[in-house]
Amino acid sequence: MLRLLFWIALIAAAVWFWRKFKRPADTSHTSSELDAPPMVRCAHCGVHLPRDRALSLQQQWYCSQAHLEQGPSSRDR
Repeated sequence: MLRLLFWIALIAAAVWFWRKFKRPADTSHTSSELDAPPMVRCAHCGVHLPRDRALSLQQQWYCSQAHLEQGPSSRDR
């Protein structure tokens, strides 16, 4: 009985190691994190968006033309 349990444990460990080393390492998310554009905060509403999609005026960023025209929110003053 003890010999049977030993062989079952040995086979289970071998299968576990084989499955662990068979599949490739998942590194797809690390490369996409490095390529992420810098984010900025809209001075009017506070939403965060990529800097290349934001509008800039006097070192402040805005998410849309309407918010750029309205200027910074009254909360920040």
